[in-house]
Amino acid sequence: MSQSATPSSAFLKLDESTEQLQTKLLRLVGETIAAYGLIEDGDKIMVCLSGGKDSYALLDLLLVLQRRAPIHFDLVAVNLDQKQPGFPAHVLPDYLTKIGVPFHIEERDTYSTVRRLIPEGQTTCSLCSRLRRGILYRVAIELGATKIALGHHRDDIVETLFLNLFYAGKLKTMPPKLRSKDGRHLIIRPLAGVRESDLARYAELRAFPIIPCDLCGSQEDLKRKQVKEFLCEWEQRSSGCTDSIFAALSNVALPLLLDRRLFDFQALRAADQSGGHEDAWLDEQNS
Repeated sequence: MSQSATPSSAFLKLDESTEQLQTKLLRLVGETIAAYGLIEDGDKIMVCLSGGKDSYALLDLLLVLQRRAPIHFDLVAVNLDQKQPGFPAHVLPDYLTKIGVPFHIEERDTYSTVRRLIPEGQTTCSLCSRLRRGILYRVAIELGATKIALGHHRDDIVETLFLNLFYAGKLKTMPPKLRSKDGRHLIIRPLAGVRESDLARYAELRAFPIIPCDLCGSQEDLKRKQVKEFLCEWEQRSSGCTDSIFAALSNVALPLLLDRRLFDFQALRAADQSGGHEDAWLDEQNS
């Protein structure tokens, strides 16, 4: 189901607290867009809307930027209706029609597929994510979208880093901009620099019609939830540590890691004069 519309030229005036928070979020989103080249003139951005606070905020903020930006770009909201029992299918179409945003609802029963293939008690996120990604890639092509915008925020990025450290033995996370394996799609995360707590507050102030994800959100033993609790505990013990972790993702010292694919240790030799400054990082370490 698809619907075209002309975005409203005027939104209701915000109260002071909402406007202050929106200004802060717009600044962070704008900085990320500029730093990583997320949006260009003429883009058609497919905003993936789940019904959660993050994707609602993403769409809301991009609509504001669309009106203010010196470049032109189009937005289309896309929701994948996975046919979860009790899913209120009317909520998103009603909301998007009300605010005048072009949208497309893709109906695919991935819920039954996940339940059939994943044993009871095991996490469903991995399979659900793969199925959802494949469908959304196809929809992006059909809609002529040049970018696919996802609502992952700063906390998601830090948590993913630790999930890979703890359980996959990899030093990686979710970048603000990523090209798909087949090279046909660019995924962008404009909320990469935004804290989850700010998004939760913004969703509350804006009164978004939140739809809970009962398929995965009810699984209490998710590793991501455990990592979130771990990071919250450390933030309480050492205020600002998650700020430092997030900053570290943009401050990488390749010579001080162990990946031979990224640094040629075999060819490293002593020299008569300073060259790579590889050990300069050591002088900056805190005790």
